[in-house]
Amino acid sequence: MKLQTAIDRISIEEAEELAQQLNGKTDILEMGTSLVKDYGNVAIWRMRQKLTQTTLLVDSKTIDEGAYEFNQAFHYGGDIVTVMGAASYDTLVACYKVAQKENKTMMIDLLEVSDEKIAAIKDFPGAIYALHHSIDRKDKLDAVATVAAFHEKFPTIKRLAIAGGIDLEQTKKLAQQGLLEVVIVGSKIAKAQDPIKAVNEFMEAIHYENN
Repeated sequence: MKLQTAIDRISIEEAEELAQQLNGKTDILEMGTSLVKDYGNVAIWRMRQKLTQTTLLVDSKTIDEGAYEFNQAFHYGGDIVTVMGAASYDTLVACYKVAQKENKTMMIDLLEVSDEKIAAIKDFPGAIYALHHSIDRKDKLDAVATVAAFHEKFPTIKRLAIAGGIDLEQTKKLAQQGLLEVVIVGSKIAKAQDPIKAVNEFMEAIHYENN
C-alpha cells in the first residue's frame, strides 16, 4: 500500500515549501483541486520541480474535455491525473488513452457515483479507482468496511484507493486488510504541526503488518 499526501487550500508558495519537505517522504504528493483552480497548469510545473523523488498526482477532477486536460496535466509534470467517475464513458476513454500513451496513470474519482455507473466503467485495468467520501458530508467514513464492501461488489477492480478523513488508526487497519493500493491522507499530514513527523507515522502505519 502506498501513501498519497494531499495538499489543498493554501498558497502556491506554501504548497511548494511543503512539497519540498515531503519529497521522498511520501509515495505520492497530491496537488489538490484548489491549487489547480487557484494557480493553473503552470503551478503543476512549479510543484514538479520540488518533487524529485515523489510521484505527483494532479487532482484536476476532469469531467469533460478529457484528452485536453489530461494532455496538459501530463505535459506540465503530472504522473497521475484524476477524472470524475460521473463523467461520460467517452470522456473516461479519452483520458485513459492519453494516460496509456504517455505511460502515466488515470485515477477515477468515485465521489457519489452509483454502483450501476461503477459497473459500467470498471473496464480500465490500468486505472486506479478512488473511493471518496465528500468533505462536505456530515457522516464519518468507515474506511475498512467501505473497501471490503466495494471489493465484494467489484472483485475485478484491482487498483483501489480511498480518501475522506483517513486517520492513523484507519490507515493501520487498511494496511492489515490488504485490499488497497493507495491510501489518501490530507489534513492529518499537511495541516499537522510537524508534517514530517506525521508523514513518518503514516508511512510506519502502512507497513504496520510487517512490524
